Amino acid sequence: MARITKGILGGFSGKVGTVVGANWRGKDIIRSTPKPSSRPPSDKQLVQQTKFKLVISFLQPVKNIQTKYFGSGSGSKSRINLAVSYTINEAVQMVGDVAELLYNKVLITKGDLAGFQNVTAAPQAGNGISLNWEDNSEQGNADATDLANAVCYCEELGSFEIFESITERSVLTADLTLPAYYAGKEIQLWVFFNNAKETVACNSAYLGSLILV
Repeated sequence: MARITKGILGGFSGKVGTVVGANWRGKDIIRSTPKPSSRPPSDKQLVQQTKFKLVISFLQPVKNIQTKYFGSGSGSKSRINLAVSYTINEAVQMVGDVAELLYNKVLITKGDLAGFQNVTAAPQAGNGISLNWEDNSEQGNADATDLANAVCYCEELGSFEIFESITERSVLTADLTLPAYYAGKEIQLWVFFNNAKETVACNSAYLGSLILV
């Protein structure tokens, strides 16, 4: 891999002959095209490929959130890389040849902001969810103006519903309403706070699975 610093062509992306140009973390680079391997993948490689495919597909809809709020993104790994690595290593199990997510271990966000205190979620008529929590706005780096967010995932539909900046930490309650086609469906629910400046978030909290009514 070589970094482009000068030249009449400047930075470029795509394949040119035997090299590929790309922009990586704001830097123009070139690298040789990978050579195809004739060796079949090992069992361990197949497992990792299966996990990777599942995690990439699952996390894609929350990519914009994790770009801002998953870890520090320092060093050679972006926040997205950190989110993928964490999920593969901590939140996926193999059942035979099938990779399955462990929803209770999934993190949508990962950060140093103070999280929710004693948060609860209950289904409400009309595909609604009622969230309630206790006031901890005076603890640590929490602030009354921190913004609550919720992420809902329905495995049956393979879809997310994301509710951003619902209300402030000090309000202590919030109501969500999902589209009509979620009626009777099971959803997985995570919530998190980010600060008003949108520079840091807490570790997301998993509130379990709910059946919408």
